[in-house]
Amino acid sequence: MAKNRTQFICQNCGTVHQRWAGKCDSCGEWNTLIEEGTSGGIGAGPGSLRSARKGRVVALTTLSGEIEDAPRIVSGIGELDRATGGGFVRGSALLVGGDPGIGKSTLLTQAAAALASQGHRVVYVSGEEAVAQIRLRAQRLGAASSPVELAAETNVEDILATISEGRRPDLVILDSIQTLWTDLADSAPGTVTQVRASAQALIRYAKSTGAAIVLVGHVTKEGQIAGPRVVEHMVDGVLYFEGEGGHHYRILRTVKNRFGPTDEIGVFEMSDGGLREVANPSELFLGERHAKSPGAAVFAGMEGTRPVLVEIQALVAPSPLGTPRRAVVGWDGARLSMILAVLEAHCGVRFSQHDVYLNVAGGFRISEPAADLAVAAALVSSLTGLALPADCVYFGEISLSGAVRQVAHAQQRLKEAEKLGFGSAVLPLGSEEIGVGTGSGAFRPTELAELVARIAGSPRGSAAQAGELD
Repeated sequence: MAKNRTQFICQNCGTVHQRWAGKCDSCGEWNTLIEEGTSGGIGAGPGSLRSARKGRVVALTTLSGEIEDAPRIVSGIGELDRATGGGFVRGSALLVGGDPGIGKSTLLTQAAAALASQGHRVVYVSGEEAVAQIRLRAQRLGAASSPVELAAETNVEDILATISEGRRPDLVILDSIQTLWTDLADSAPGTVTQVRASAQALIRYAKSTGAAIVLVGHVTKEGQIAGPRVVEHMVDGVLYFEGEGGHHYRILRTVKNRFGPTDEIGVFEMSDGGLREVANPSELFLGERHAKSPGAAVFAGMEGTRPVLVEIQALVAPSPLGTPRRAVVGWDGARLSMILAVLEAHCGVRFSQHDVYLNVAGGFRISEPAADLAVAAALVSSLTGLALPADCVYFGEISLSGAVRQVAHAQQRLKEAEKLGFGSAVLPLGSEEIGVGTGSGAFRPTELAELVARIAGSPRGSAAQAGELD
């Protein structure tokens, strides 16, 4: 028998300590060391192994050779299939995270019902809800008649024994990984040892049988998967289900995918009947736009392979404080500070006595630097009180010297803008040309000061900005 031994594992970074301490030496967090007992199979060191076996020779091969596409299970939910790269891959493990109540269980219930209706064997195991609660959700979604097999269980060995009976399941959904526990670890459910051991057993089952496994993970208040990132490294794909509580829009974002592209998104709308996929998210994010309001600019962005048009709203108001406020929703606050500094240093636009508020409409989150030009246009428009042209889109990166730099996929951005009725664009010089449509009459500044002069160059602008622009 392998001797049990006690370790102290940091619940923040996963570092193993032999003695308890108030502060973790690796990540520096306080009061995160939890005592966990380990047996010879899980977390044991080399000294606890009975004997070292002789290794076998592994065949080596070359990089060139035939490539086979990964066998996939298409759910029929277009936005979900787009985010996963074309459907669930057989024998893979997928981790889905999101805020509580955002709709993770609703999305997976709809996917399970859609696949079961196609003849696939789908098993839904919940460690947080009773079977009656899942049935109530299925009735609300209109999926109660689908032949999905349900269970409420948290022991990994019992789950594996159950799904191994009968025909091999095509998809197994486990909600959530933090509630599962295995007999191979002595610690409580949700600890690092239990989460790692449970995920390892389930992934081993998926690889050996060819069943697709979907794990649901809790998130922290920062929106990241709870605990150390051990499970994210083990699984084949990681999806985040995002959205604001006050909006009906939900975004399924891919951050890791071994069988497809990353940075893809799927857009859904939450309703009483469940999640409805949105085929054209640009119309969704621009649906409530007020074209004549100053401080609003339409940004033509890219999310993976999909162009998305979204409105960026800015409000610049005189500040009674010695240190003006800077508030950002949906964008990087550090990048806003950089744009404000460039506008003041190279364009003579002063914000030192103004509060600045920036918002991305619809609860959308932007991470690419191509939004710099749209943000700068919205800020200048709000400061001068002049509305930007209603049929114009903006995209381009701004350097610290004030130069407007090129961004990728300019042609796709312009085509999406043209499809939605936009007739002009402001984009960097040297971007791909389009003979007709939005790109033919585009304004291409090389410096940010050219755009500022264009926005504030009208007779109305000269009087409005007399005290703000040098």
